[in-house]
Amino acid sequence: MKKILLLSDTHSYIDDQILKFVHQADEVWHAGDIGQLAVTDTIKKIKPLRAVFGNIDDKNARSEFDLDLKFIVEGVSVWITHIGGYPNKYNQRIRTEINQNPPDIFITGHSHILKVMYDKKLNLLHLNPGAAGNHGFHNIRTMLRFELDSGEIKNMEIIELSKRGANSMK
Repeated sequence: MKKILLLSDTHSYIDDQILKFVHQADEVWHAGDIGQLAVTDTIKKIKPLRAVFGNIDDKNARSEFDLDLKFIVEGVSVWITHIGGYPNKYNQRIRTEINQNPPDIFITGHSHILKVMYDKKLNLLHLNPGAAGNHGFHNIRTMLRFELDSGEIKNMEIIELSKRGANSMK
């Protein structure tokens, strides 16, 4: 069994609220718009990290992380990309591939809107953890956590952090 913390759109921001949940996870997954690599460097010092770059990320993030990340953990296939859309509105870039070879979990960021949706047509779970950072239009900073165990996704939780801009930067 693996405990996963899923976050996105940190936009160079990390604080003790986020780090508290990083410590509780077995792995941390970041769905892009990292901002400064100090965010991912901090996470990697604590737990294993899987991440993709987002549209605001610079050449340093793009040289360290991929646009798409596909892997299997605990018998669950996962695809993470920053801009991928959601069920019935997948991004044109990934539409053919996701229809031909859908993962068990498809993870995106970008919208700053937390979404947990099941795609009945493709038999996959779409996750967007919202935004954990302070930049954007969202009011509440959010993340997701869940467990993967022998091919199953269990104990999904929405984590609501402080209001955007409520904490000082770390």
